[in-house]
Amino acid sequence: MSLPHAILTALLEKPSSGLELTRRFDRSIGYFWSATHQQIYRELGKLEEGGLIRALPSAQPARGQKKEFEVLPAGRAELARWVGESQDPKSIRDPLLLRIRAAAMVGTQGLLAELRRHLELHRQQLALYEAIEERDFPPGRDAPEDRLRRLVLHGGTALETFWLSWLEEALAEVEALEKEQAGPQTGAAAPN
Repeated sequence: MSLPHAILTALLEKPSSGLELTRRFDRSIGYFWSATHQQIYRELGKLEEGGLIRALPSAQPARGQKKEFEVLPAGRAELARWVGESQDPKSIRDPLLLRIRAAAMVGTQGLLAELRRHLELHRQQLALYEAIEERDFPPGRDAPEDRLRRLVLHGGTALETFWLSWLEEALAEVEALEKEQAGPQTGAAAPN
């Protein structure tokens, strides 16, 4: 039920067309709540039908012209209700964790390369978050909405930092296991 609330949030920040919303999801909200363009357009229709948003009147109605949407009072009330609602944390569903568990049964062949690839992807994501913070939150930018947006960004930064630390641990463990399984090197002199 969070996609409609993500869309309401984005529209309260700035009335937008569906295309603009999809671009904003790709650039910001999508870092922590992803949605396809089709899902966003479908949800816009539901929100409009439910009386939570409306299309802004166009100066020149034309066929194929993009509609810009804004949040209605009922939409703001729904978002405020949802913000205060109790919700349990979601379980992690990461295929990499399952693949490591499966490796315990079938072996680690190919796993090191995948762990290294994930490590690099998380390094890139962390660098992106750090660049966003530098660009969007310079010192002195302390409006309440900026402080809360920065808090979300810090959550992303902390998660990436966790993944980097954990992946380094996982790489070391899998490398050690592979060395142990390979046994002593052939051709090496036996100790006396």
